[in-house]
Formats: sequence, C-alpha cells, structure tokens
Amino acid sequence: MSMHTTEQSGGNRRRGRKAKVAARSDRVVDYRTLKNPFPPMDVFSSDEISNMHDTALRMLEELGVKVLLAEARAIFAKGGARVDETTQMVHIGRDMVEAALASAPKSIKCRAGARERDLVLELGSLVFQPGAGAPHATDLERGRRPGSGRDYREYTQIAHHFDVFQMMSPSVEPQDIPTHLRHYFTTEAQLTLTDKFPFLFSRGTPQVMDCFEMLKDFRGLSDDAFLANPSSYTIINTNSPRTLDMPMAQGLIDFARHGQLSIVTPFTLMGAMAPITVAGAITLSHVEALAAITLTQLTRPGAPVCYGTFTSNVDMKSGAPAFGTPTHFQASLAAGQLARMIGLPWRSAAGSAANTNDVQAANENQFGLWGCLMAGATVIIHSAGWLEGGLSVSYEKLVTDAEVLNMVAELCAGRQAGADEIGFENALSHVDPSGHFFAAPQTMERYSTEFYEPIVHDYANFGTWTERGAKDANVRATGVWKEILAADNRPPVDAERLDVLRAFIAKRTSEGGAPPES
Repeated sequence: MSMHTTEQSGGNRRRGRKAKVAARSDRVVDYRTLKNPFPPMDVFSSDEISNMHDTALRMLEELGVKVLLAEARAIFAKGGARVDETTQMVHIGRDMVEAALASAPKSIKCRAGARERDLVLELGSLVFQPGAGAPHATDLERGRRPGSGRDYREYTQIAHHFDVFQMMSPSVEPQDIPTHLRHYFTTEAQLTLTDKFPFLFSRGTPQVMDCFEMLKDFRGLSDDAFLANPSSYTIINTNSPRTLDMPMAQGLIDFARHGQLSIVTPFTLMGAMAPITVAGAITLSHVEALAAITLTQLTRPGAPVCYGTFTSNVDMKSGAPAFGTPTHFQASLAAGQLARMIGLPWRSAAGSAANTNDVQAANENQFGLWGCLMAGATVIIHSAGWLEGGLSVSYEKLVTDAEVLNMVAELCAGRQAGADEIGFENALSHVDPSGHFFAAPQTMERYSTEFYEPIVHDYANFGTWTERGAKDANVRATGVWKEILAADNRPPVDAERLDVLRAFIAKRTSEGGAPPES
C-alpha cells in the first residue's frame, strides 16, 4: 500500500511555498504500516535473560503480588492461584503464567475507524503514539497551562495530521471537563476528529461500558464484531512494586471480556519504586507484567494484550524522573529481550525530562527512541511531544519530534538497488569527469520524489535563513501546528451516527454520567 502522507500531499501546510508544493505533490510513501528494519540489540546474555525470567516466576510463586480488587482475586483463585484474602496477596504458579503466555495472541489485528488505518501488532511491527497523560499543555504563544478540552481537541487534530502516528493517545487531561463526563468528551473527540486507532481510559466499569457503547454505535459494529478484533485500547499501569490497584485490575478484566486491547505497562523508576540496577528493575517490571497478562487470559483466553515496560532511572540528587538516559536505553534493550523470549508484541517508550523544547528535550527523546528501535519495540509510546517527565505536552515538540519519526519511517521503507537505481544508462554514463548530475535523466525523473522533504527543518544557508526572519525550529514548529489547526482536516462523519452519539452523551449526562472508580 502506498499513499501520500498528510503533511506532504495536503498542501494546506505549504501555503506561501508553492515551489515545494509542486516539487513534492506526487511523492507517495507509506507511514501507516511500518516494519522495524533494524536488527535487535541485546544488553544481556541469553542466560542472564533466562535467569531474570526464572526469578520473576519465582517471585510470583513465593512473594506474590498484591491485588486490591476482589473480583480479580477471585479470578486468580479460580485459575489455581493461592490467594490470601486478609493480605490481598496472590501467589501465581509458573504453570499459570506459561498457560497465559500460550493463549495470549502473538499477532493482534486492531480495527481503526477506516480500514486503511488498521494495524497489526506483532514482533517486528513498528507503531508510534504521541505523548500522553499529561496534566499540562504548553506552546510558545499561550504558555504552560492546565490541560483543557480545547487542548485535547487540538492535540487530537495535530496527531491525526501526521500519518506517522498510527495510534491516538490520551494526550492531556481536559481538566475543565468534570470527571464524571470527561470520558464522553474524549471519546467523542477521537471519533469525530480522527479515524485512527483510539485510546479509552479504564477508570471503572461504568465509564468503560459507556465508551464501548459509543464506539460500537458510531462504528456500526455488532457485539460479535467488536469482540472479534479490538477497536480500542487502554494502558494499564501497575503500582510498583508488585501492586495491582482496583481500576487497573478492573480495566484488565473489562477489556479482556470485550475483546479490547490492554497494553500492560509497569512504570518502574530505578532507585525509587524499583531496584537501582537495570537487571533488578526489569525483573520487577517483568513480574508485574506477567501477573497482569495472566489475569487477562484467565478472564478470557485469547484476549488481546501487549507486554509493556517503561523503566528509567531517577536523578539520585533530587529524586526526579530522568528519561533518555543510558540506563533508560539499556532497560529498553532488556525488555525487548524478554518480550522476544515470550513472543508477545510489546510496548516501550521514549520521553523527556526537559522543561522546554530545547536541545536537552531533543537529545533525551531521540536517545530514548533509539533504545526502543534497537530493542525491537512494537509500539513506542510518548514518541513525541512529552516534556517534564510527562507533566506537560508541547505543541512545538509534537511537531519537531514528528520530523524525527518521519525520518525513521523513511528508513523503514528501505532502498532499491536495481538497474534503474544504479543508473548506468540514465545517470553514470551521461556525466563526464568533473561534471554534475543535475540534468542527468535519472535526476530529472526523480528530483520531485527521491528525497524526504522536512516539515520543520530548514536547509537554507545562513544568509537566506536570516532574510527569512532567522526563525529557529521552535518558531517554525509553531507555524506548522497553527496551519494544521487552521486547515481543520478531519475524516468524514456519518451524520446519523453522529446524532446517535450526541444523543447518547446527552442522555447519560442527564442521568448523572459515570464517576471514575478509585
């Protein structure tokens, strides 16, 4: 499948740059179905990885995990786990884990709003999701502020624009929307502003059921079709060390029962809620992920689930999270080794602890990104826009990071080296010694399609750049996101289904909505 990327074919972003529009109007690429072209890198030996896995199984059997939800404890007990109701500790046998890993699907087909946006999550696939879950938004024009409904919708529109983001994210918390109504707002925004694979919060069964109902009706899905392939996903964070809280356990159960995707993500920071060593922290993360995966398979064998990890270190001087560090990179590599050993698609993450979109932010995000790429991550979350260790998302950083992801996507496409590409007839034999290839037939055939055209990088020389206003990348990125929002491109929406969606939201709102469960 080949297609124009939105930023290269749309033309809206190119106003005032007509030469570039003409030069790139016929370039087709595929940023929607990427495969990781890089051989995976190991940080530990296979024996060390096996020992980490065996240690995790021992911990599950001997130490157990604390499960706060009674229903989840009952499911574990029915599956053969040893459960202490007094302490809420669940001890899971390795045979239970092995059975869960055997039934968990190795390849997951995810249905988006449009068939050309569907995803297949498996080892070797490569999917990017923009930064998520931040309480604040920031941009150069409006500054740092609590996340709002407007920010959520704008972030959704910007993320929809770039084909390199194949999944949507929870972006920012729209704090001006009451919590008992917030899930209606975020779900409607995703259904109407994008046709990509959507995210749903798992904040209690009532909210989850509301979201499932909205999604099924808007997409015209029967219960059987909804169950057959996931049409949404959620992120499940364990509470390290070794605790599965009530909303997260309930989310695992609800999503598994209805055939929707859970991405299990222990969030472990070395030296804080995890051992200070990479090996110790990743072993603990593995324990928690295996416990959660086992719960999904006990709930419904074959339920779609992704193995996940998000492990970095803290700054031991301040206790603040640090991202894009060498240990963050190493932890991603170790997680990739464990994921390949158990055979499941898996999620890792980039991110940045910088307070503004500066060189620190770029360095940290890219170093974390390359750790994920070298580790063979299936889904890379927080791949763009994240600042302050997740406390804010930046509009400008979303754009500048998308530039890097586009370039990674170009590498995924590979290169051909046939006779046409080598060019003896149409290039090499046409140019005399000391000549140039500007007018060679091969160049004339390919000048408008051969090279990636940047969305925010500026290749002009210093003089030209100065004459244009000496704008740095942040300022240029501001212009990009503003033009995206002004263009307001969104997928077509069925008017009748939109009416049904809004009627459902109005009805549930009048009934009091659904408060999140704690």
